[in-house]
Amino acid sequence: MSATTDTVVRMPAPVVRETKAVELPGIAMFFAGLVTVLVGAGLFVLGMGDGEPVVALAVFGLLVITAGAVVLRGLFTVAPGQARVLQFLGRYVGTVRSDGLRWANPLVTREKISTRIRNLETATLKVNDADGNPIEIAAVVVWQVEDTARARFEVDDFVRFVGIQTETAVRHIATSYPYDNHEESGLSLRENADEITETLSIEIAARVESAGVRVIESRLTHLAYAPEIAQAMLQRQQAGAVVAARTRIVEGAVGMVELALARLAEQDVVELDEERKAAMVSNLLVVLCGERSTQPVINTGSLYH
Repeated sequence: MSATTDTVVRMPAPVVRETKAVELPGIAMFFAGLVTVLVGAGLFVLGMGDGEPVVALAVFGLLVITAGAVVLRGLFTVAPGQARVLQFLGRYVGTVRSDGLRWANPLVTREKISTRIRNLETATLKVNDADGNPIEIAAVVVWQVEDTARARFEVDDFVRFVGIQTETAVRHIATSYPYDNHEESGLSLRENADEITETLSIEIAARVESAGVRVIESRLTHLAYAPEIAQAMLQRQQAGAVVAARTRIVEGAVGMVELALARLAEQDVVELDEERKAAMVSNLLVVLCGERSTQPVINTGSLYH
């Protein structure tokens, strides 16, 4: 199915890929900024002392305070299962994945992107299968952001993008296979769930790769005929089950009749001509294949009288 998927899904190659941003431990930079602010405050106080003010010293103290504030502005936190995408003047400069208190260039913008594992359950879709029968189908997809740069810059809204592409893949899979193969060769949605879900995962992964998303697993959560044909298809399945059961009963009955005739001939219990054998076979098949219990009839005569 991979070849079919390649011909159906033609996503553009990504322009940007995730890189590690230049960042420093936040605790060390916090103390560095705090010390800078305190030093600047001290210089400002000295410059504006009780004696004659030293304007240059006070101005320098203000500059030092400003520098310390700028340093402190570069601090940010990263929670577990999150990443920060950094941009400087609109240009992507890297991603921070290390959790805790971190520090980066104070002039960059920092956008949160969750890298946690997520579930997406599609709505129940009504589509036609490969045989043209209307069916209802739904699926659940387990996915995770693998490349934060592509998730942020390659698509407008990667969460909505994954939802739409998943629904498209489910529709395509549903129209590519019959609901039931009715004893014909090939895969069917009902009987080959493992193969179908594997194919579904491959197609969804191909569709959302451009958004930097990795598909962990996908499963069908709902699969049924549409209400307008459900009763007719149920009768067809019941008829098939009845035919299969009858076939099994007849095969077993024929085997039992063969065994009975062979045992009678082997142990020389009674000698039967062809006509008596035919009558015995008919009676045994009626007894073994009948739906109701048979009533025994005592024959006081013979087969010919």
